[in-house]
Amino acid sequence: MAQFRAGDKIIYHKPKSSFCPGPRAKQVFPLEHGEEYHYVVDKFWKVDKVNEDGTLDVVTRTGKKNKLQASDPNISKAHLLQHLLYRKRFVG
Repeated sequence: MAQFRAGDKIIYHKPKSSFCPGPRAKQVFPLEHGEEYHYVVDKFWKVDKVNEDGTLDVVTRTGKKNKLQASDPNISKAHLLQHLLYRKRFVG
């Protein structure tokens, strides 16, 4: 498990399902009857606060706040190259 601090930029690999995946969808798989698709979309968020109970308060690019478990396998810290490539998609 990665150690997080307030201000860390993270990439959250959010699993989704829908009839029509968007252009940023990755790992696209049809569901059982082929009517819907399951896929992952990368979200570029910033850690606002690390809580004592093992959760993270994160801020989205649009200012919304979410609470995630720090042990969630869908969270990864952004590396230097990701900071440069996706700098416009992270919270300012």
